[in-house]
Amino acid sequence: MAETDDRPVRATGRCLCGAIHFEIRGPLRDVVVCHCGQCRRQHGAPPSYTAAPWSNIKLGGANHLKWYQSSEQARRGFCRICGSSLFWEPIGSGRVSIAAGSLNKPTGLRTIRHIFVSDKADFYEITDGLEQLPYSMTAPAT
Repeated sequence: MAETDDRPVRATGRCLCGAIHFEIRGPLRDVVVCHCGQCRRQHGAPPSYTAAPWSNIKLGGANHLKWYQSSEQARRGFCRICGSSLFWEPIGSGRVSIAAGSLNKPTGLRTIRHIFVSDKADFYEITDGLEQLPYSMTAPAT
């Protein structure tokens, strides 16, 4: 992102130790909770993600960002110092999902749906009344 960008900062965030920090200019997608096995294992619980184009993100401490390619289609970014899970990126899309918990308050975001609920763990129920999709965002609502 260009240093001369005059759009207002929409949100800021960081990892637990602060080695990686970022600011986002432009809109953010409302929050989606993912219940797939990969996300649950990486986060220890179902994570919540917002999303934005990479072109809207100014990243500091990128030398501390480590990527794990979790499938042929996607990779996951985390801090190599503190281990904070920060990003999920569909490779080649130009967009990135951002762990909503890494954002500084206030975010102004709201949770809008759950995805991959067919893969959710058996130790919790989803009771918030939001849309639940059995698989991805394109799957029909249940």
